[in-house]
Amino acid sequence: MKVLFIRYKKSKDIFEGGEQVSQKNFDAIAQIAGEENVTTWYIHDETLRKTIVDYAKGAFFIPFNYFFGLNPSNVKRIVDEAKNYDVVWIDRSVFGIVAKKLKEQGYEGKIITFFHNVEVPYFEAKLGKKIGRKFLLRCVDRNDYYSCHYSDKIVALNPRDEKELSKRYGRQADVLIPVAFKDKYLKDHYPQESTSIQPLCLFLGAYFPPNNEGILWFVKNVLPQVNIHLRVVGKGMARLKAEEPMLKDIDVVSDAPNLLPYFEEADIMILPIFKGSGMKVKTCESLMYGKNIIATDEAFMGYEVDYDVIGGKCNTADEFITCIKGFESKPRPRFNAYSRQMFLEKYSEEAVIGKFREVLDV
Repeated sequence: MKVLFIRYKKSKDIFEGGEQVSQKNFDAIAQIAGEENVTTWYIHDETLRKTIVDYAKGAFFIPFNYFFGLNPSNVKRIVDEAKNYDVVWIDRSVFGIVAKKLKEQGYEGKIITFFHNVEVPYFEAKLGKKIGRKFLLRCVDRNDYYSCHYSDKIVALNPRDEKELSKRYGRQADVLIPVAFKDKYLKDHYPQESTSIQPLCLFLGAYFPPNNEGILWFVKNVLPQVNIHLRVVGKGMARLKAEEPMLKDIDVVSDAPNLLPYFEEADIMILPIFKGSGMKVKTCESLMYGKNIIATDEAFMGYEVDYDVIGGKCNTADEFITCIKGFESKPRPRFNAYSRQMFLEKYSEEAVIGKFREVLDV
């Protein structure tokens, strides 16, 4: 079986959440088919410098339902290349026009599209009131439609997304595959320290509207009422600190190449995310590293765990305050063995590889 794996971008530095999921998908498919049988086609190459003309071309084709980076010429090249492959795996539904053109040109292999999100609600949260919002939302909506109607199989992350796809486009997922990671935290001994009286609380997230809104809400409404040390780590978050005076005295680390030390030092992961679609990659990472997690419904969406054992599910300031004060008055182990166990059982690459075999029919 030969697979053409279409993904969003070739990154030059730190993978964002979606690209981490794409990498996991590639790794799983390569494990099944053999890496020599999987070819990656990048829509964007971030290792190359983009010009104003490149951006203008990308924007020009959006009203014609070619998501940024796609155009009729490179879609035709993908369709021509696909003739050499048994499977085309489209790793984002915003590239649904590729599935449409493949079908229209009589591609005889299998087309599988992986939905990282239902894209309209995701982009509504991401874009705010930016110029061109209407055209981009229409573009992602049409591409999700194309993905549903021209793919032989579609994969969603969780039942919420599957329900939304059914409501919007009349198509249910063929397989649900949650966010998962290849285990990167293999050790002989895990940290045994208890959380401190003044816990170190870590917020992990890139500069992105739902992340920005969540941490600013926490700093304003929760932080003054609890005795913690707050650290914010994420790609581009120095920009948020520069923009927001309320973060002046907050420990912010931007573009860290290695997250392991920050996870190991943290007593508690704080994930106050209120908007979005799909599943939060930062939650899976926190489980992998065996962390105590205090998070909202949105941050826990798609994760089947005992929230109280992990840390706590909170959606209001009072709930966050009460939960954090519980850690202050009665410290727990910094390493949460239950979180780690849930990762191994449900959200590791080994736990979901059977789902990939199912969708690939092998």
